[in-house]
Order: sequence, then C-alpha cells, then structure tokens
Amino acid sequence: MNVTELRPGNYFIDEKVLYRVIDILLNKTAMRKMVAKIKVQNVRTGAITELARNSGYDVEEARLDKRTMQYLYDSGTTYVFMDPKTYDQVEIGHQNLEHEAQYLVPNLEVIMVSFDEEILGIQLPAKVAITVSDCEPGVRGDTITNGGSKDATLETGMKIRVPLFINPGDKISVDTTTGKYDGRA
Repeated sequence: MNVTELRPGNYFIDEKVLYRVIDILLNKTAMRKMVAKIKVQNVRTGAITELARNSGYDVEEARLDKRTMQYLYDSGTTYVFMDPKTYDQVEIGHQNLEHEAQYLVPNLEVIMVSFDEEILGIQLPAKVAITVSDCEPGVRGDTITNGGSKDATLETGMKIRVPLFINPGDKISVDTTTGKYDGRA
C-alpha cells in the first residue's frame, strides 16, 4: 500500500513497527515529489511521532482482529475478559489498560483488538452506565457557586462532576471519550 493511500485510523507496518495513523498531510511542491507527512502512534508503546515519506514509498497494511468480549472481574494484577460465544477467558495486564480501567464495570461488552494473536487493547463503547457510590448532598440554591454540579465518586473509583439531583446509588451514563456525565442511565 502506498503512503498516499493512508487515512486517519488506518493501521500499517513500517520497518517492522505497527503504527496507527492519527493525521496525514500530503505536500506537493513544483518540481519535487509529493511528500506525505504522517502523524502516527506506535501501537505497542503508545509513542506519537511524525514520519515523512516520499509518494513512491510502500508500507504493509496491517489487518487487525476485533472481537466482542465481556469484562468479568479484576484479579488484582490483570483484568479478565470472556468471549460470550466460546466462553474463552483472556487476561490483560493493568499497565495495558490504564485509561480504560476507570470505565470497566462487570458484564460490560467491549471490543478486543489484536494483531497476530497479540492483544493490543480494547475499544470501549461510546457511553457506559456506572453507579454513583458516593457524592455530597445537593443543597438547594447552590447553583451559583458550583454552577449546578457537584463532585461524585463512581463504583470504579473515578471522580466526575454531576448535576445536583444525582444521589448515591443512581446509575448514570458517562461519555468514555470525554469522561464527563452524559445523563441518567
């Protein structure tokens, strides 16, 4: 695959390293070959770099395997997921899911991404329903000082701002891209 055919979200292999395209800029000047400036993320390390390649440069397209998995529990050092069709269990280390861990609640369905039998990570749904475990009581008339919101701790340990009418035990919807309150679940 030619570098000029890459689009954001594509995965490719260059010099035996697996990359995900974040952004691409094609630059063509008068007498020079087109240069593709590609902002990429190394999928294994998470490092973001910029590559510059001429238009004739070819890279190997990477085919990722994606399958639906169900989160079961935290074993202390790993998170355990199960394939709902085959009941196979897969464990992923805590260090691989630092950001995603705050959204993991039992029985949550996620998409597990792997490449050549190596698990790269998981994709969360856009919104997750999580129970509020603790929050301060909403005081009537407190909308001026706090803007109509208060701090709340969720069952996963995540802390977010929620409206004053939310109480402990309520299920709320949290946006997984922004980490903000999205509504009642």
